[in-house]
Parts: sequence; structure tokens; C-alpha cells
Amino acid sequence: MNTPLALIVDDEPDIRELLELTLGRMQIDTRSAANLADAHRLLGENDFDLCLTDMRLPDGDGLELVEHIQLNHPELPVAVITAHGNMETAVLALKAGAFDFVSKPVDLQLLRNLVNGALRLASFPERDRRSRDTLLGDSSIMQTVRSTIAKLARSQAPVYISGESGTGKELVARLIHAKGPRNEGAFVPVNCGAIPSELMESEFFGHKKGSFTGAVTDKEGLFQAANGGTLFLDEVAELPLHMQVKLLRAIQEKAVRPVGEQKEIPVDVRVLSATHKNLAALVDAGDFRQDLYYRINVIELKVPSLRQRREDIPQLAEHILARLNADQDGPGPALGQAALEALQRHAFPGNVRELENTLERALTLSDGKEIQPDDLALPAVADGDAPQGDVPEQPLSPPEGVALEDYLENIERQAILNALEQTHNNKTAAAKLLGITFRAMRYRLKKLGLE
Repeated sequence: MNTPLALIVDDEPDIRELLELTLGRMQIDTRSAANLADAHRLLGENDFDLCLTDMRLPDGDGLELVEHIQLNHPELPVAVITAHGNMETAVLALKAGAFDFVSKPVDLQLLRNLVNGALRLASFPERDRRSRDTLLGDSSIMQTVRSTIAKLARSQAPVYISGESGTGKELVARLIHAKGPRNEGAFVPVNCGAIPSELMESEFFGHKKGSFTGAVTDKEGLFQAANGGTLFLDEVAELPLHMQVKLLRAIQEKAVRPVGEQKEIPVDVRVLSATHKNLAALVDAGDFRQDLYYRINVIELKVPSLRQRREDIPQLAEHILARLNADQDGPGPALGQAALEALQRHAFPGNVRELENTLERALTLSDGKEIQPDDLALPAVADGDAPQGDVPEQPLSPPEGVALEDYLENIERQAILNALEQTHNNKTAAAKLLGITFRAMRYRLKKLGLE
């Protein structure tokens, strides 16, 4: 194998020397620059495997270099060196595409972990980062999600995964872990709402023997268990405020202090978090700390509801039935066309999880070779309960005082908006869904002021 080559950019000679010595002991060659101009020249002359840059340089800042590398050398991992405690700068760099960050004074063990993680990226060819066979769906919105996962897997930035219950947020988190350089480390999921408040600090950070009643042995916390890997905080909105403070410090300092311990222990953990709640609204209400929100929400990945990708239901249903039938003695009933159409009309407020439960119930109820609509036992949508993204049932006549033309225009507008939402604003697909030509679709969009 060729010896890796790293670019070091820092205007402080002592820092450059420290980084050169540390990487040299790791069998990594280095080239050094004291300013942006020299860094740009070296980037044009060499093929680097890693870049470490300070954020404050004589002729600019490291953020500019991060953006330049993202644009011109997108496969090159770049990490930034920030002043102690300056997390705002680190967050800006991560948002711009930095792989990771390290704070001054530089912790050499954390630096070595960072460098090893960055170099492992070279062993992850694009085909190994694909997730089409795991995260099913050929809709445009799911193709975008899978593409985003591949990009996020290359970073160490904290990711906030948002979406309704049952959409597969933990599956997305596992894929981000599995497709990145931490895949040999542990993936540690934790349901923040399932841990009693009084035990949270011990569960997250561990404790020393005798630190409290019942602490009969030393115990490793979840952060230590995830060291070198990924910690997934599911339902992070359920964390009480006192734990939010401690979690914020652990993320910022990359260190934890077990209960009863005097010293902090460095930890190399990537934090992914998720919740079905509106975290921004909880911040506004004072129920979730704004500073923690900005730390865990460096990058947000929205997982779409099943209503937003109805065209994926046939593929999902086929996969789920194949898995369920594999547990049976013989081949089970197939999904009939009428039942499939019923599934595609259903709102699925419980998303993919509800689809799985529905098909499992249908297999139990079906006594033929095909699953029929009655076997699905789908609930009817009550008046006023139309889920978000679906057009509510309209009365047969306009309300008193509303002109018929205005009333019909409103129905038409709602139908078009609903079709555009389902097709992720693809006008051609929306026209097909509505049973009209693309030309007619354009005419109606213009007429209704939706262009």
C-alpha cells in the first residue's frame, strides 16, 4: 500500500510540528502550509488522503478551505482545529462539509482516532455505501434519502433524524453507521424515554463502585460502550433538562465523567439522534435546551411518511410478505390486486410499521390463496380525521355564502397540491396521478396561481 499523505494547514509552527510528529509516528507523510495560499498551491500539486486545518489563518479562515475542498476535492476528508470551547465554529465547519474537528490543546488520542477514521474512508467504495436493498423504495424522495445517507456516512457530524413514528428512523441511523468508517465499532441504540430519570446519568456515563447505594461494582456507561462507534439517541426529546446539560457537555468535550469519578474519560463517539416530536417547537416552549438542539442538529435528515411515497407500497408489501411467509411451513397467500389498491388508498398514520402489522394480521385472517381487502381490516377514516397530506372529504354542496366557482376552485387546488406532495413536486407524475395531461396540469397551475 502507498503511504498516506496528509496536508497540515496552521500558522503556528509549534502546532504544525506537533501534528507532523504525531502523523509521522502513524506512518503518514505530511506536507505543511502556514496560510491559505500555500494550502491551495499544495492541493494543486499533490493527491492528499487527509487535510487538517486551523480555523484562523493569516490570509483567511479554515472554513473557506473546507468549502474549497468540498467543491474541488469532494473525496478528501478535511478536519478542522478549533479554539478550546468554540463549538460554534466547529458546527459551522461540520455544516460546510468538514469530516470532524479537534480542539486546542490537541488531545493526541482523539487526534489519532480522527485520523484513522478519515483514512478508513478510502476503503469504502461507492457501491458499498448504497442502501437500496436495505432501505426499500424507488420513489424520488427515497432515492434522495439514500443519497443523503451515503454523504452523511462520510462525516462525523451529529445528525438529527426527524420523522413520524414508524417511518424507520432507527434503520436510517443504522445505515449511516454501517456505511461509514465506524462500521467495525458498536452501534448502541438507546430509547431515552425508557430510562428512569434517576438512573440516566449512571446509564449514560457509568459509575464507580460505592458511588451510590446499589453501586456494588464499577459500571460502563452507554458512551463508553459506543466508544469507537455510534450512539443513537432515540426519542431524544424525552430527556429531562438536567440530562440535557450533561449530554451537551459530553458532546462538546468528547469526554464523560462516570458517577463517583473525579476525572473525565475521553470518548470517541458519533452521536445520532431522533424523535417523532417537533424538537424546534419544544425549544420554543422551553422544554428542550436550544444549545443542545444546535449541537445534535448540525445536519437534519427527514425520513418521509408512507403517505409521501405511496408508489413504494407495492415493493414494501412484497418484501414484508416474503419475510413473513419465510417463517411459515409453506408458501402463504399472495397479495391480491384489490387488496394492494386498498393499501395504496389507506393513509397509514403508523407508516411502515403499520403496514407490517396490517400484512401480518392479513396473513392470519386470510383463508385463500390471495389476501383480499377484508383480510386487511383497515380502519375507516372518520370525518375530520384525514391525515396530513390527504384531501379531506368535501361536502356535496358549497357552504352558505360561498360561490360555486370559488368552491370548485378550492377543491381543485387541494387535489393538485395533494398530488404534488405525493409525487415530491414532480408535475409530470402529479398529472398522471390526477388523470390529466401535462399540458392541462400546467394550465390549471397557472389558473390557480400555483406556478
